Amino acid sequence: ATLLDLETGQPAAVQSMLNRQQPFGADVISRVSATMLDEGALDALQARAQETLAQLTHEVCAEAGVDPGEVYEITLCGNVTMTQLALGMDPEPLSMAPFIVTTHELPQLLASDVGVPVHARAPAFVFPSLGAYVGGDIVSGMLATGLTRDRRVRLFIDVGTNSEIALGNQDGVVATAAPAGPAFEAAQIRCGMRAAEGAIEGVAITDDDVALEVIGDVQPVGLCGSGLVDAVAELVRTGLLDCSGRFVDDEAAAGLAPALAPRLTKVGEERVFVLARKGDDVATSVYLTQRDIRELQFAKASIATGWKILFGELEMEPEDVSQVLLAGSFGQYLAPAAAVRIGLVPRIALSRIVSAGNVAGEGAKIAALSLRERAEARSILHEVRYVELSGRADFNDAFIDQLAFPG
Repeated sequence: ATLLDLETGQPAAVQSMLNRQQPFGADVISRVSATMLDEGALDALQARAQETLAQLTHEVCAEAGVDPGEVYEITLCGNVTMTQLALGMDPEPLSMAPFIVTTHELPQLLASDVGVPVHARAPAFVFPSLGAYVGGDIVSGMLATGLTRDRRVRLFIDVGTNSEIALGNQDGVVATAAPAGPAFEAAQIRCGMRAAEGAIEGVAITDDDVALEVIGDVQPVGLCGSGLVDAVAELVRTGLLDCSGRFVDDEAAAGLAPALAPRLTKVGEERVFVLARKGDDVATSVYLTQRDIRELQFAKASIATGWKILFGELEMEPEDVSQVLLAGSFGQYLAPAAAVRIGLVPRIALSRIVSAGNVAGEGAKIAALSLRERAEARSILHEVRYVELSGRADFNDAFIDQLAFPG
């Protein structure tokens, strides 16, 4: 949440917190499933979403010394499921084909409709959505980056459990969503954790050692998403992982990197690579498993298939791209070299791959400051063509082709 001073256009306060809906699941699919299994879950999820928004409102107003009653308007952007849950709208149609969105553009709402405790008659501008899984947060990101107004061909990727992808320029943009799964959040990764103190966020492998960047500069206790991508990219570079994503055998490892070969060992019957050893028991160390690598392969293949299909829709090639924008909370920590090495983004000059950061938040601030930009956000609905990947005959073959790491 950002509190804006409309006289200066500058942020008066910024706060963030974890969504209080987390007990119902860490992702939107889990939360939709909860509403389908328990008739009381929708009301509970709405209440928790609104509690989160209310808490953020109190925090930014307190930080800036502003009476909440003197906040006269809000802008809100989020994915379609989260927006519908905050409004108490049944999200079940979003979870199954043909993935129906109740409405792409909501009628005029008040801040009180989403539980935001500001002026009683404060209106709320809610960003429109392109499809069931390309929501208002991505439209906001397109507004902030000027994707539909730029002459250059640019590829926009918001990396996450549901990864949204857009490609094009002022002459036309196509967008889609790729179900990447939770690997980038390090969920279902054996030693995975969210990006908190003790998480390995960067990995560099030399001929004889492994250098780790750890959040908080403390002893490593787990591996977050950026660390996972870095570790796999470095193992591919050194040859300890082959292009199929399998660890090489002990003999090959000893030949390639004798000093690193002892890190390739087993926990139970599974091959692992030890990143940070704790004592003599490998099972208590921080390590990367063969299954972890498969999780990342599936995630990156889904995203790569998404942008490959979009290139086909516009009859373009990756060489036509002037810039790749990595958006979202994860995208800003993703190393371009690692993203290219594992095939997450097209193989182009690293200088053309940039972190766009929290462009959804930037778009929301732009809309708060300008009625003209709000109109532009609405026009994006008519300027961007949504491509649904589910049910496409070419998806599975393209997905299989993208599983391998680039040679």
